[in-house]
Amino acid sequence: MDILILGSGGREHAIAWKLKQSPKLKNLFIAPGNAGTATIGTNIPIGVNDFKEIKKTVLSNALDMVVVGPEDPLVNGIHDFFLNDPELKHIPVIGPQKAAATLEGSKEFAKEFLFRHNIPTAAYQSFTVDKLEEGYAFLDTLTPPYVLKADGLAAGKGVVILNNLQEAKEELKNMLVGSKFGDASSKVVIEEFLAGIELSVFVLTDGKGYKVLPTAKDYKRIGEGDTGLNTGGMGAISPVPFADKVFMDKIHERIVKPTVEGLKKDNLPYKGFIFIGLIKVGDDPYVIEYNVRMGDPETEVVIPRIKTDLVTIFQAVANQTLDAIDLELDDRTASTVMLVSGGYPGAYEKGKVISGYENFADSIVFHAGTDYKNGNVVTNGGRVMAITSYGNDFKEALQTSYQNIKKIHFDMMNFRKDIGFDL
Repeated sequence: MDILILGSGGREHAIAWKLKQSPKLKNLFIAPGNAGTATIGTNIPIGVNDFKEIKKTVLSNALDMVVVGPEDPLVNGIHDFFLNDPELKHIPVIGPQKAAATLEGSKEFAKEFLFRHNIPTAAYQSFTVDKLEEGYAFLDTLTPPYVLKADGLAAGKGVVILNNLQEAKEELKNMLVGSKFGDASSKVVIEEFLAGIELSVFVLTDGKGYKVLPTAKDYKRIGEGDTGLNTGGMGAISPVPFADKVFMDKIHERIVKPTVEGLKKDNLPYKGFIFIGLIKVGDDPYVIEYNVRMGDPETEVVIPRIKTDLVTIFQAVANQTLDAIDLELDDRTASTVMLVSGGYPGAYEKGKVISGYENFADSIVFHAGTDYKNGNVVTNGGRVMAITSYGNDFKEALQTSYQNIKKIHFDMMNFRKDIGFDL
């Protein structure tokens, strides 16, 4: 098969790395890709939302499948674009159609879906700028901390948690009146705060059946001990040690099954990954959010634990024969640590030369924000590389990653030294 992956991050490099291992793969293209994907496929310099150029690429290379990495093109309807085009409609797209992608495109839509299908989640209300005073009144009824979420896509930065009521009211005003997150915060969801420990569960569905993929836990804050600003993710671990069989059975019965059944009942066509962000409150799981694609950096620990051929899996998704696939997983733990640019998630410089990552026998290097210039691999984003290792437990896996990170260098390189601290 000839396959195109849309995206340019560590998630896309991990998917490309796994697809490349398949004897069924002939040619692999990544748009736009990064310096890492360039070593295992052909990068094509087009944007993930440039549907017309994507069409040209698919037709000129006679491609057989498109795998969508990030959420933007899914929320913008890339799958529907293919289905509605006579020249493209026979080409499978791994990723949900636009209506289903609204699960990530709108927090309010997701909350309504959760309540409609009796899936456990935090109580909430939604507010627009003309309902600002009602928003203040709702905050008055809650106990701190206060959780405010921009309704639309905000690149993973649209959630604010505050302990002070007055600050929460100011933040609500900033989001609605001051358009802090642009159009994404033209509507704001205010939720009750749930106290517990977070994890992510990944499901792959073909619209009929589904497979539950390995669990993962990522670390979003820039600082040690989960302090400082939110990032796109500083590291991840799979599986999650506290997600035992009893807890996973609860997740399956209360959340995974009703989610997949709910998609069918609501006529939301879905062929792709469902990321379910969960929180364990006491002994019970609650849904924090849905994403309609794999997480990053969770992909860099989940995909390496899948032993089954990924091309075969994606073909089964396309053909709606996923139930017939035997999903084989690696029993080892995988852990990843993200190397980031100095200053991230604030302002940072690009173009820093990266060295020392080339020859690791015991870690996998997944490129995220990298490019190739003047014969060198250089930084090209806030999150630069994910260093993934296996181990008998997460501590052993992390130790290998941290040992190899000592060999890597780029100016102002930063990373969290305490991934897994709360486990």
